[in-house]
Amino acid sequence: MTPTSNPAPDNPPLAAPEPANSARDFRLRMAVIDRESETALDMTRDRYGRTVHANAAAAARAHRDKAAVEAYTTHLAPHTDALLDAARCALDELPPARHLAGWRAVLDGLDASATEIRRALDRPAAPGSPTERAQHSALWPHLTAWADHSFIASNLADQSDGQHHKAPLTDEEQQMWTEMAQAAQRRGELERTESWYAADGQPITLAHLIENDDSTLVALRGDPDAPDWQVIGHYAHEYEAGKVLPVPVPPGVLRADVSRFNRPAPVPEVSLQELIRDIVEGRTAGDASEALLGAVQRGYTPGPLVRLQELLETSGQFASALETVRGRQIAARLSALGQQIEFLTREVEEAAEDLGATVAVLPPHRTPVLRVRPRPAVDTTPPTPPPRASTPTRHR
Repeated sequence: MTPTSNPAPDNPPLAAPEPANSARDFRLRMAVIDRESETALDMTRDRYGRTVHANAAAAARAHRDKAAVEAYTTHLAPHTDALLDAARCALDELPPARHLAGWRAVLDGLDASATEIRRALDRPAAPGSPTERAQHSALWPHLTAWADHSFIASNLADQSDGQHHKAPLTDEEQQMWTEMAQAAQRRGELERTESWYAADGQPITLAHLIENDDSTLVALRGDPDAPDWQVIGHYAHEYEAGKVLPVPVPPGVLRADVSRFNRPAPVPEVSLQELIRDIVEGRTAGDASEALLGAVQRGYTPGPLVRLQELLETSGQFASALETVRGRQIAARLSALGQQIEFLTREVEEAAEDLGATVAVLPPHRTPVLRVRPRPAVDTTPPTPPPRASTPTRHR
């Protein structure tokens, strides 16, 4: 990177504030379109998530696709080349890091999608025709690629030459502050407030170092739970720290193939509340047994306990993917909890089967109670109201 104190080169990297802002506007518009589309699609499903109005669902998707094409044409179409050029120039200037190859692949994918969209827009179909709807539907994956991943291009295009710490401490100061922070951490008085990754792939963490009722904002480089982290600066407040610390780069994702705009169709499932209601309204042991078995059902329509175990497993994968000491510890805890849920699931399944095998019904003395009190007959004389207390007459 060219230091800020040096003269600017003859051919500086292309700055692209307008293209980057246009990409942000497109992502915001796509978020609105997605929310409106999901609301419309929810109206076409039953309470279990199954589509019951296929024509209305197709119309909602067609409206979504058309709105997305219009958003791309309005906000992004004039700026894709400039945005990708600026992002690639910034990418070439970054220090080597593990994430750069993935970012370059994202930019190449965005470029390919922009080409496909441009090719289709250059040959528009008749408005409102089935051909236009098919064309828009075919463009949806390319439009969502830009909605999902253009934040990387925007971030790169926004990058300045402030990728490295501008005011490093001397070796002696760094050692002194690091020892002070490590001592505060052992006392439980190093309170972390924010974390991000720098362009070189190193984590940066802001923390308040508390000592003798005094708090100092310090910046740490490295995993704060590993033995080799260091303090790289101390500051009066967050604004001062933000001016000199390495700028954040976009965080990663747990699964590379997940898209917020292309979620799989919801799987029909029965809520825990409905299962409880089935038991309350049941009359036989088989009714209660079926509700319990529904809670531990596996396969295409898993029950709530199976979903809970899946939640713990996915959370453990996330914690492990943080690639920190604390993250790995929490992942181990979540894995153990998942095993306990698996044991509990088997116990509930066995208890449900045993309950069904009792072939019993609730005894008749458990009679229902009327929720509405019976009204008196029409010709019934209403009861005489109690006499009103007489008021003494006042004499003047």
